[in-house]
Amino acid sequence: MQSQDFTLLTEYIDLSQLLKAAGLAMSGGEAKMFVTEGLVMVNGEPESRKRRKLRGGDVVVFNNEHKVCIITT
Repeated sequence: MQSQDFTLLTEYIDLSQLLKAAGLAMSGGEAKMFVTEGLVMVNGEPESRKRRKLRGGDVVVFNNEHKVCIITT
C-alpha cells in the first residue's frame, strides 16, 4: 500500500477536497463519486460523507491501495 503524508495548513479539510489535493482524484466530482461508491475509509471505518471534515491525526485509505495520513504543522 502506498502511503503519503498530507500537511494540513488549516483547521480541517473536506474529504473530497483531500482526495483531489492528494492526487487521488482528478476533480472534485470524481472524488465525490469515489466516496459514494464506498472506496474510501477514514480511521479504519467506511466513510460515505463527501464533506467529512478531516483533522490532524486522521488516516484516509483509498481503494485499499493508498493511505494518506493527515498531519498538522
